[in-house]
Amino acid sequence: MLVSDAVAAVLVDFGADTVFGLVGSGNFHVTNALIARGARFVPARHECGAVSMADGWARMTGRPALVSVHQGPGLTHAVTAITEAAKSRTPMVVLAADVAASATRSNFRIDVAGLTSAIGAVPGRLHSPAFAVDDTVRAYRTAALERRTVVLALPLDVQAGECVLPEIAPLAAPAAPAPSADAAARLAGAIQRARRPVFIAGRGARQASARGDLEALADACGALLATSAAAKGLFRGSPWDLDVSGGFASPLAAELIRGADLVVGWGCSLNMWTLRHGNLIGDEAVVAQVDTDKGALGAHRRVDLGVTGDVAVTAREVTALLTADRPADAELGYRSDEMRQRIAGRIRWRDVSFRDESGNGKIDPRTLTIALDDLLPAERVVAIDSGNFMGYPSMYLSVPDADGFCFTQAFQSVGLGLASAIGAAIARPDRLTVAALGDGGALMGISELETVVRLGLPMVIVVYDDAAYGAEVHHFGPEGHPLDTVRFPPADIAQIGRGFGCAATVVRHLADLANVREWLNGPRNRPLVIDAKITSERGSWWLEEAFRGH
Repeated sequence: MLVSDAVAAVLVDFGADTVFGLVGSGNFHVTNALIARGARFVPARHECGAVSMADGWARMTGRPALVSVHQGPGLTHAVTAITEAAKSRTPMVVLAADVAASATRSNFRIDVAGLTSAIGAVPGRLHSPAFAVDDTVRAYRTAALERRTVVLALPLDVQAGECVLPEIAPLAAPAAPAPSADAAARLAGAIQRARRPVFIAGRGARQASARGDLEALADACGALLATSAAAKGLFRGSPWDLDVSGGFASPLAAELIRGADLVVGWGCSLNMWTLRHGNLIGDEAVVAQVDTDKGALGAHRRVDLGVTGDVAVTAREVTALLTADRPADAELGYRSDEMRQRIAGRIRWRDVSFRDESGNGKIDPRTLTIALDDLLPAERVVAIDSGNFMGYPSMYLSVPDADGFCFTQAFQSVGLGLASAIGAAIARPDRLTVAALGDGGALMGISELETVVRLGLPMVIVVYDDAAYGAEVHHFGPEGHPLDTVRFPPADIAQIGRGFGCAATVVRHLADLANVREWLNGPRNRPLVIDAKITSERGSWWLEEAFRGH
């Protein structure tokens, strides 16, 4: 068969049933071959949007995503989103059409492997028709088993060649790596000695479905539970859940994490964002870290104990070492009835009092987001773009579990949020997807609003509109720098949304949310754009802290 058909056959046999992309001449045949074998094709308006959609889809499904792009500019358009996926270790295969090796003067010719390596993704290539199936299998296995983003170059002459499709062995995941007996014993000893332990679970814990195992260990030692932003919602419902550690941590959460005598990162990089540049670690605290990647241990800060192993497996083995000597005290570790009550009453940001700064036709983003939290159904997926606004939806919008939060912030690029929300909505049609964007990111990725309407996705798109790139305004403004380059005239984003076919409303006061309530009551037959004109007199405190850290 044709190589383009064989590539499609291999990927569909491995379970790739959804492909995102934008079709040009170079990827026309392979995309149609995927569709012919039953894969759903989701066409985007921009290649960067296509990859972001695939990224959001993969985060929600836990499966490798598939993207198809044209040669040359088709790939370069997608580079920012591929970088985000690569830095987040999103399992993904990007089918990138490429010119023939002999086309040395083609205007589409770029160094695909060099470009791919430079942004942290894994380069792959169909080297010849005879080896095309092997190359495709290798790319998918790397994405699925190593959780890597792979860019598979498909030269046009190789695609047009013929090959034999052999029988492909099913994809079998290797056993989750266990820690060494010595490492498990040392971690158990550190936990046994701790009086105020805190666990911080990250993306690795979410991917390992380790909630139950971590909670069992925490119950055995009296630990409180927190997450990185990427794993927000993992412990939702637990009375010991501190929610997110780091810049988004509530005052009580920050106090309790800072007061811990042992902090264990579980599949968590313990970077500057999660630990507030190290300020959440007490001077006398012991720091431990568990990760399958040995190179991740101590990569961002010094750790006293590093354990190489799967999060869930390690938690189970350490629990077994502890249970025999578990004390019979009613109050264990950091836990007590008083602590339970403090967490229940003060751990959420909405329970922290603030002065409502709404006025002059603008709404305080805290007031807005708390009201939306009350209005929107609990079964939701919240997808966040990057920018000065991002903490408000991250901190004030609750999510039902870790699958309710799509946080594409590894590269901190503005403009990916809407597209990643589309991917999340396709992956989880059972939940209402809420895209939270700043005005800068919304306008940067606005072309994908047509995709939302075309696909009939009943999403809510909240735009926190301060008519500026707020992070730069609040970073450089106090120093007296001119800000004309980062401020813009008011934009009627609601009207832009209506032009694409969305329902839309402008929100300046709480009373304006009546239109949101009406949309939620049905029939939800088109997406809703909420153009929220927010106050912006002061910067977000989480970014102020980050700037001070730098």
